Amino acid sequence: MTVDHQEFDATLQAPFRADADGGRELTLHFAQQAGRVRWRLELLAPAGDTVLRRWRGEHLLGDALPVTVKLRWQHSARTPAGIYRLRLRASLDGAQDIEQLWPGWPAPAPATPATAPAAIAAVAAPPATAPYTIYLGNLHSQTGHSDGGGALGQCSGAQAPQSAPLGPTDAYAYALARHLDFLMTSEHNHMYDGSDGTMPDADPAAARALFHNGRHQADTWNLAHDNFLALYGQEWGVISHGGHLNILNGGELLGWERNAQGALLADVETPKNDYAALYTLMRRRGWLGQFNHPQQGQFAVDGQPLAWTPDGDEAMLLCEVVNSNAFSSSTDESEPRRSNFESGCNALLEAGYHIAFSSNQDNHCANWGASYSNRTGVLLPSGAPLTTPNFLEALKARRVFATMDKQAQLILTGNGHLMGERFSNRGRLTLKAGYASKNGRSATLVTLFHGVPGRNGQVGVLANKAELTTTPKPGEHFYYARVTQDDGKMLWSAPIWVTQIPH
Repeated sequence: MTVDHQEFDATLQAPFRADADGGRELTLHFAQQAGRVRWRLELLAPAGDTVLRRWRGEHLLGDALPVTVKLRWQHSARTPAGIYRLRLRASLDGAQDIEQLWPGWPAPAPATPATAPAAIAAVAAPPATAPYTIYLGNLHSQTGHSDGGGALGQCSGAQAPQSAPLGPTDAYAYALARHLDFLMTSEHNHMYDGSDGTMPDADPAAARALFHNGRHQADTWNLAHDNFLALYGQEWGVISHGGHLNILNGGELLGWERNAQGALLADVETPKNDYAALYTLMRRRGWLGQFNHPQQGQFAVDGQPLAWTPDGDEAMLLCEVVNSNAFSSSTDESEPRRSNFESGCNALLEAGYHIAFSSNQDNHCANWGASYSNRTGVLLPSGAPLTTPNFLEALKARRVFATMDKQAQLILTGNGHLMGERFSNRGRLTLKAGYASKNGRSATLVTLFHGVPGRNGQVGVLANKAELTTTPKPGEHFYYARVTQDDGKMLWSAPIWVTQIPH
């Protein structure tokens, strides 16, 4: 894989519960690209950002030589109860900064009772009486059309582009058998020539034909199945000085590569790393997008990372807050490695984007939706068929939540307005986070967050409770909820956006 397309990978495995000795083993993984890794791991107090302990390290990373670091977080009998946080910050050669933030409970004590699921009761009710039905799936995966579809038992990373025999129809059938409701196969837009570089003798017609064949496979599948939605799209961009985003409904192959004869290996030319131009094209075409695993330094416009544009705000709907290990070969949802991108999503929200959180698997092996229990939840009006137009309308309304537990649900309302809505408000605002679990889990912590779109500041904790009445200052605001379960798995509601009008 060329450096242009390599992605520095830094993950933190932090068990939520302490072991019998009152501590836990922390595991740091660094992989995917050569260079010098510098990292810092901080233990944060349950309230605020007070650093209680700090570990540091530096390692030389090779292309095929990942680095694993083992640490021990030991508790004493006097360690107060509460949700502590472990924050990993890592950089490769001073760039590609990554931040991971995971919760930790200091002792194997019982969790607090579950949050009352009153606000979610209507959603969880039978479709005949509920206003919405929840569908759960994965909006980020690859097949043999690019660098995915690797055979289980042999897959440990990205495949050579177009080398794997399994394609979109195989992925949809696999995901349906694993009880997903939808799957998007999002092929890398720059791999339709059969390489992760540029093939000098690549046939432009063949590249375009493969992309449109994938769209045809999804359409054909949907004509024959009304219980599972197949989506076929493209993951646009590169990692180096760029960032990946999914175009969920693009009808044309976008690209910048040309063969030795100068022929464009795509339907429409889009300059590499020019996100402003891409957003403008997407808005004009009515195409919708998702920010994939966003990090600081990515998605720059005029040199400003994570920058807002009016066209981008119209086109981009989702932000991937959790991504399970893209190269996992697990088929029993036991993959231990996951990445958290809440800080990147928060920066995009503070920049002014109206995005909801999603949680996907980025599968490169032939285990679509099976590596972990995380899902993106999408709310469709009950009785509405699961079709592409209805699904995209739900995404445009941001009726979406992200969950690490497919058996749990989280809905946020503000003065009765459902998450995803934008509305004006006078006087008091009552926020309610409704959480429910189908398998008996409970909410150890419910957190309400607040931010200001366009401020480019920091999202802050508003309250550690499921319901709050407040009177916002005049102006623009957004709010979202996050639940931490008694097993450490988390859920994120979509935000609501409020324009507070003075009396």
